[in-house]
Amino acid sequence: MKITGNTILITGGGSGIGRGLAKAFHALGNHVIIAGRRKQVLDETTAANPGMSSAVLNIESAEDIRQFAARLAADCPALNAVIHNAGIMRPEDLLHRPEDLSATEAIITTNLLGPIRLTSALLPQLQNQPHATIMTVTSGLAFIPLALTPTYNATKAAIHSYTQSLRYQLKSTTIEVLELAPPYVQTELMGSGQASDPRAMPLADFIAEVIEIIKTQPDATEILVERVKPLRFAEQNGKEKYDAFFQSFNDAISHPS
Repeated sequence: MKITGNTILITGGGSGIGRGLAKAFHALGNHVIIAGRRKQVLDETTAANPGMSSAVLNIESAEDIRQFAARLAADCPALNAVIHNAGIMRPEDLLHRPEDLSATEAIITTNLLGPIRLTSALLPQLQNQPHATIMTVTSGLAFIPLALTPTYNATKAAIHSYTQSLRYQLKSTTIEVLELAPPYVQTELMGSGQASDPRAMPLADFIAEVIEIIKTQPDATEILVERVKPLRFAEQNGKEKYDAFFQSFNDAISHPS
C-alpha cells in the first residue's frame, strides 16, 4: 500500500482503531474520509484533524451503502483506498440466549455483510484508479475463537476467508487486497473497561506498529503485529497444542486472575 498520496475511506473511523488509523494516515499526507453512524463523534475527530473529511454511513443498510458509494464517486473521484474497520462485538450466552436474535443479526450485518456490500459498491470506482487498496480489518479471534463472543469470531473468520478470495479474484487488476488482524487492543469495542485493560495492547503502540509494517513490508498481504501472531499461527503447532491453547486462552478470559 502506498503510504502517502491516497484518498482513503475508513469505516468506523470516529473511534478506536479506525480513528487511530485515520489520524496516522492523515498525518502522513493522505486525504482521509471517516465514515460511521455517529455524526457528533465524526465531527469531533475531523475538528481535531483539519483537512480530514467525514460522512455519515449506516453500514447495516444496503440502500444507504449504495447511495453513499454513488455520492463518493461524484464528490471524491480520487478515492483509491477503503479500510473496512466498522464492527460490533458483543458477548452472547448461547445456552440461555433469548429468542430475540436482533443483536446477533446486527453483528453479522455490520461485520460481514457491510464490508461485502461496500466493496461491491466501490469496486467500479476503485478499478478506475492506477493503484487502489482494499483493506479488511479482521481479528486474531478469526483464528482462535473467544467463546464469549461466538458470532463476532465467526464474522471475522468469514471476512478472512472472503479477503483471500477477493485477493485472488482481483489479482489481475490494479487493486491490492490487504488484511489487518488486530490482537486485543485498548479500545472501547467491548465497553469502557477495555480501554484501560492492562491485558490489551495500547492503541498508540498498535497503530505505530501497523504503520511501520506498511512502510517496511510493502508486499505483505496480512498486516500482523507481533502480539497477534500467537493467535494467527496457533494451528501450525498441531491440533493437540491448538486445543490446549484454545482452552487456556478462554479459561483466562472466563476466570481472570
